[in-house]
Amino acid sequence: MKASRDIGQLLALMAALRTKGSGCPWDLEQTFETIAPYTIEEAYEVADAIARGDLAGFKDELGDLLLQVVFHARMAEERGRFDFGDVVEAITDKLVRRHPHVFGGARDISPDEVKSLWQRIKDAERAEAGRADEGALSGVPLALPALTRAEKLQQKAATVGFDWPHSHAVKAKVEEEVGEFFEAIGGPQAAEEFGDLLFALVNLARHAGIDAETALRAANRKFERRFAAIEQALAARGKTPADSNLAEMDALWEAAKAAEAGEAPLKRK
Repeated sequence: MKASRDIGQLLALMAALRTKGSGCPWDLEQTFETIAPYTIEEAYEVADAIARGDLAGFKDELGDLLLQVVFHARMAEERGRFDFGDVVEAITDKLVRRHPHVFGGARDISPDEVKSLWQRIKDAERAEAGRADEGALSGVPLALPALTRAEKLQQKAATVGFDWPHSHAVKAKVEEEVGEFFEAIGGPQAAEEFGDLLFALVNLARHAGIDAETALRAANRKFERRFAAIEQALAARGKTPADSNLAEMDALWEAAKAAEAGEAPLKRK
């Protein structure tokens, strides 16, 4: 089977892989549950390619993510539940239904008004499906990264008025949580207090219009980049981090930081 731009060829390929007797033994033994971790992983790899600005890799990662959709749809089809066409039809119907400002009478509304309209339509859909009595925080997937899930929970609570009035109020809460954490260090409540601190920090980020998960990912990349610069500088001196000490590595960190900013590194006394 040759590579093709036709989605039908990809569906046929997956069907062949899942055909008993002639398909792939590994693919045949998979279930929704065993494939789900790969689905999550592929979504992260898509986000990683975006963050790195790797458009060639982005294309490949999108293909891997599409394969996950095709895989799940094929397994559902084998159970007689739905197929890939049903998935396409469902998302097409949802997009049209939730964009009346594009495909209906509502026009000329702001992005914030779009978000509000989207939520009202979702609420109406829940009511129609008999799920209107679910709690305000329902529907936030447990598998989300903790920072992202915290933000989603806070956003849902905010829609019913349970929210800080402004970022300065959240700042006071963060300071309170910092104090409680330091009081708890070394005791059995330390982990719980640290969780409260992280939750408050996510709230602060949300009020500042910052995605906490994205911000932490960026900080991770920055740390990796600067530590790699330390390793390279030490290697030029014939050393490794294990041969160095904190003072030397800290000076090299400041040099890497200054280099990124295009400044001369500060000389330490």
